[in-house]
Amino acid sequence: MRLEIAPGILLWREKFTRIEQEKLLHAVMVQVQDAPFYRPQMPGTGKAFSVEETNFGELGWVADKSGYRYQPIHPITGKAWPAIPGSLLKLWEEIAPSYQFEDPPQCCLVNLYRAGARMGLHQDKDETAAAPVISVSLGDEAVFRIGGSERRGATKSLKLQSGDVVAFGGPARLAYHGIDRIAAGSSTLIPGGGRINLTLRRVT
Repeated sequence: MRLEIAPGILLWREKFTRIEQEKLLHAVMVQVQDAPFYRPQMPGTGKAFSVEETNFGELGWVADKSGYRYQPIHPITGKAWPAIPGSLLKLWEEIAPSYQFEDPPQCCLVNLYRAGARMGLHQDKDETAAAPVISVSLGDEAVFRIGGSERRGATKSLKLQSGDVVAFGGPARLAYHGIDRIAAGSSTLIPGGGRINLTLRRVT
């Protein structure tokens, strides 16, 4: 069932069933063999993120001392990113037209949250396309916070469980959002525990 959290912000509870989650996780981990997780660095300071990341698609989002950007190769291996799994492309084809957008995604950012990892409030603003951002949760429950286009504006907190999907676009395309905390051990899906977040984006 689709829920409208705020203008432009949509939520589907358990959009992926447990069996579908297991299949998607398998597809993700196969791709990760070619594009291993790594820890990005904060621009300027070089401080490592608490979240591990990788990407699928023709472009991948990276962060290091020199800044934030999209690039076609993995920063550690120097190889092209692997393809976006088919089930995620189908998800995009289903949801993106709701935002009057049909071009395919160019990037799937993959975030791995182990116990204690979090992501501060931020905007996804390194893209020039007006496409929505579509996000899939796998594994441990997370407290997701999303607000408006002003950092100090009001925010809403949502508990995201494995299989949930969130999309934001239109008036909410530049909404500040982040992950406050992970409920470690709340899911048995991911070996070793944790949460994987898959974020589909159109860059250009």
